[in-house]
Amino acid sequence: MGLIEQIFGGKTKEPLDLSAIAVDMHSHLIPGIDDGSQSMDHTIGMLLRFSELGYKKVITTPHIMFDYYKNTPDIIFGGLEDVRNELKRLNIPIEIDAAAEYFFDEYFMDLVENTKLLTFGNSEVLFELSFGAKPNNIDELIFNLKTKGYQPVLAHYERYLFFLNEGIEPARKFRENGVKIQMNLNSLTGHYGAAIKKQAELLVDNNLIDYVATDCHRIEHLDIIQANLSKKYFRKLSKMNFLNKDLL
Repeated sequence: MGLIEQIFGGKTKEPLDLSAIAVDMHSHLIPGIDDGSQSMDHTIGMLLRFSELGYKKVITTPHIMFDYYKNTPDIIFGGLEDVRNELKRLNIPIEIDAAAEYFFDEYFMDLVENTKLLTFGNSEVLFELSFGAKPNNIDELIFNLKTKGYQPVLAHYERYLFFLNEGIEPARKFRENGVKIQMNLNSLTGHYGAAIKKQAELLVDNNLIDYVATDCHRIEHLDIIQANLSKKYFRKLSKMNFLNKDLL
């Protein structure tokens, strides 16, 4: 038994080890193409912090949203190549890849039907909903994605306001219908508000999370996560099995 355990009794409270998660699969790191990083310096600063925190790989996911961020594979992969070249030049030991975070609108429905979507892992597609208004045809979207051979992954389930009154039951139903659930780590810090923190805690307590991610837009998001790694619900994450490490 260690000295601290001898003094206080019981086991010490070990912080969440992010190196065990290994891969972050939701972030916004390509400079200047969405509401994430706005410069290569900012991108490199964030990737350095990812590496310091123990991550081995980042799959960055720029927004594709018809009304605001009309990103294409060429734009995203062009930016990715620039970031990779800078990482190589600076000899920074972290791998970066790219997919996308698709906003569920009519444009996305058209993309599903008529183009090849940007994916990670086993044909997995990260998509998000409007935060305030529940779309009527989620089931249709899920059916179409699966019919086309994609694995749907719902981004930050806990942040959708229209699910708060229903708690975690919609998340359970999504998983039963073959949708994977991603949770933002900062939701457990209270960064998005108390109600969202509670929803995230319910996901943890009921083991309804497939992926955890930073959803990093700026380095402050990583600072907040780092400051909370010893908190109760972060320590609970260390006992759970996520799919992140399978993306190495």
